[in-house]
Amino acid sequence: MLGQGLDFANAPGSEYRSFFASFCSQKEVLTWLFAKGVVMRARIFLPAKSAMQSGTAKTHRWVLEYEPNSAKIRDPLMGWTGSDDMLSQIHLSFETKEAAIAYAQEHEIPFDLELPVARVKRPKAYADNFRFDRKENWTH
Repeated sequence: MLGQGLDFANAPGSEYRSFFASFCSQKEVLTWLFAKGVVMRARIFLPAKSAMQSGTAKTHRWVLEYEPNSAKIRDPLMGWTGSDDMLSQIHLSFETKEAAIAYAQEHEIPFDLELPVARVKRPKAYADNFRFDRKENWTH
């Protein structure tokens, strides 16, 4: 729930602080933001594989997230970055692309659909590192 456990009264930069504090569900907040014309476009995409590991975990669910409404602000004293854009914290995940599109259309959220690019897998064998007819130079 959006209104529970968050201190909107002391949050910096939000002109709708007191109004958000009275809500308890995300749907009510989004409905109010749509009525005020504050909500920006969302994007629906399939997350890419992490470059740090070879696994494909967390890449099978479609994600709906909002585009940033304003630039990040750097705190001059501590150097932290922050934003007054509360919708940038919302990340919804769906099992299928159709479910994400249906959710966006049901809630009248303008969206951009980013289709994933197919990965090219090249078969490799460890023994190829020691072949006599290697095309690359020996590195060690």
